Amino acid sequence: MEAFAITRVYSDENGDSRFEDITRPLFPEGEIGFLSESEVAERVIFRKVVPTYDYDFHNAPDRQYIVLLDGGIEIETSLGEKRTFREGQVLLLEDTTGKGHKTRNLKPVVRSSLFITLSQKV
Repeated sequence: MEAFAITRVYSDENGDSRFEDITRPLFPEGEIGFLSESEVAERVIFRKVVPTYDYDFHNAPDRQYIVLLDGGIEIETSLGEKRTFREGQVLLLEDTTGKGHKTRNLKPVVRSSLFITLSQKV
């Protein structure tokens, strides 16, 4: 079965942020390819960040997907685990409470991303 890879950032029962690798199954839809089940989105936000972007520990403002359109970032969890994400990767941020995560640009360039805010209900 086809699937779409996503990295989830969430808060555990102690409030620590963690990574989880998840997938969304894709189903054949003929000539148009493979599609996932739909999810309800509340807002779509286009974003560009400054080249020096380096944001200390913070929580995601909402449950949201982030699609990296160009550039790359490093995210660090409250437990010190770091992962690098590149153009085209998708993140699901759900650490709206707890100790949060750090984010920084990999290179000193303007970076573009797309935020897709989801319903607060899981």
